[in-house]
Amino acid sequence: MTAGPAVAATPSAARHQAATAGPTVHCTSKNPELARKLADDIAKALAGRKSMASVSFYDRPTATRCTFAPDKQYDSASVVKTIILGALLYQKGGTLTEAEDALARKMITASDNGAATALWRQLSDLKDPKKPDPVKIQAFLDKAGMRETVPDKEGSWGLTQVTANDQAKLLRLLSGDDNSVLGAEARSYALDLMRQVQSDQRWGATAGAPADAVIQVKNGWLQRSKNPDVPEFDKGDWKVNSMAVLAGKGYDSGLVVLTENNRVPEGRPTEDGMNYGVETIEAISRAIYRDVYPGMEAYNPSGPAPAAAKPSAQPPVAD
Repeated sequence: MTAGPAVAATPSAARHQAATAGPTVHCTSKNPELARKLADDIAKALAGRKSMASVSFYDRPTATRCTFAPDKQYDSASVVKTIILGALLYQKGGTLTEAEDALARKMITASDNGAATALWRQLSDLKDPKKPDPVKIQAFLDKAGMRETVPDKEGSWGLTQVTANDQAKLLRLLSGDDNSVLGAEARSYALDLMRQVQSDQRWGATAGAPADAVIQVKNGWLQRSKNPDVPEFDKGDWKVNSMAVLAGKGYDSGLVVLTENNRVPEGRPTEDGMNYGVETIEAISRAIYRDVYPGMEAYNPSGPAPAAAKPSAQPPVAD
């Protein structure tokens, strides 16, 4: 991918598009130079990557927005757990039972799949127990305006189709002050769980963030099998996704990066595919934070632990 500057400015904002071989990096900001630099640097971070990626970034203080293929749908893997949490809080009016709180904490802070499955089923129509229809999750998506998200209706929540655009919309909802979907206490609760995510799962969209920011994160990873009934482009690849919110000390931003087709090279360990996705996300993340927060000491997450190379979401039924 190559960057080709093209700018159109208005008195209040600047839009910059960095041309690429495929989709285009779009950035807008009150600061024309920042928009220009972000678009170029995101394009450079994407250059040469063999996998697919989508990006959505916002920074409220500078009125900055950047996107790259933000409406492309991806298997969610465990980033759907933020949606499950939002739907649970929406359905319960922000007040959870002790059992629900315990499940929610395990689901977000440790990415526990059993907890996610239990809550998914709680939020579903179970007339056909083998195909829980997530009607209450859909109600939350409708209320939140997340129209590009398609829940899996056969219980494989990790195959919910998500977009960078909708996941960023969820981050803005959680970090904003609009009470029409979730009240202040419910939003604070959700962000607090994301702030407590265990250390080996804090990689990705956190890389390069200002070290003094309050960092809230949720990641997801899923490897498809090589079974004959799996679509050819999907065979054996890794879906690696990350979303983060920065707060405290005047920070107010959110970043979502979704990736797929992170291949495992022939003869290499399976975790190489996941690591490739993490590297793509972190290259984009570092480029963005370096431009928006120049000169700040950068947060450097430790890489995912070996155990994190195990799928964080239910595999497809066919696998």
